[in-house]
Amino acid sequence: MALDLEDQEQLDEFKVWWNQYGKLVIAVLIAGLLAYSLWTAYQYSKHQKAVEASEIYQTLSQLDPSKADELKAAATTLTSDYAGTPYAGRAAVMQARSQFVSGDVSGAKEQLTWAIANAQETAVKAIASLQLARILLDNKDYAGAEKVLSADMDPGYVGLKSDLQGDILLAQGKEDEAKKMYSEALLNLDTDGRLYVLTKQKLESLGR
Repeated sequence: MALDLEDQEQLDEFKVWWNQYGKLVIAVLIAGLLAYSLWTAYQYSKHQKAVEASEIYQTLSQLDPSKADELKAAATTLTSDYAGTPYAGRAAVMQARSQFVSGDVSGAKEQLTWAIANAQETAVKAIASLQLARILLDNKDYAGAEKVLSADMDPGYVGLKSDLQGDILLAQGKEDEAKKMYSEALLNLDTDGRLYVLTKQKLESLGR
C-alpha cells in the first residue's frame, strides 16, 4: 500500500509539473522535429544541386572550345544557378579562357574576377588570380596586377605568384626587387619543372 501511495504522489507531482511545463515541452519537441526536417531537406537539396552541377560541368568540360556560345551558356548556368558548388568557379575560369582566346579580354577579366570572389576552392581562386594578374600585366596595368596578387594564395601556387610578381616588377624597371621575387619563386617551385628553369634563367639574366 505504501508503494501505491508513493506512486500516486509521484503521479500527482508529474501532473503538476506537466500542467506547468507541458506546453513548453511539446513546443520544444515540435521545434526540434521541424529543425531536423528542414536540415534534412536542406542537405538533400544541397546534394541534388551538387549532382546537377556536376552533370552540367561534365558537359561543359567536353565541349569543343570553338563552341563559344554553348560553353558560355553552360558556364553561365553554373555561375548563376549553382554558385554555391565548386563547379561554378571552375566554369568561370573555363569561360574566361574561352573569352580571352576569342579576343573578349573584358569578358575574361569579369569571369576571373567573379571566380576570385566566389570560387569554393582555393586552388581555383589562385588560378583565377594568376590569370587575371597576367592579363593586367600584359595591358601594363601594373598596379592592378600587384593588387590582385597582394591577397593570400593557396600554398601550392606561391611559387607561381612570386614568379609573376617578379615579371611585374621587371616590367616597371625594378630589377633589384624583381630579383628578390624570382629568388623567392625558386624556393617554392618544383626543381624538375619547366617554370623553375625559366625563372632561374630570368634571375641569372639580371646578374644573380
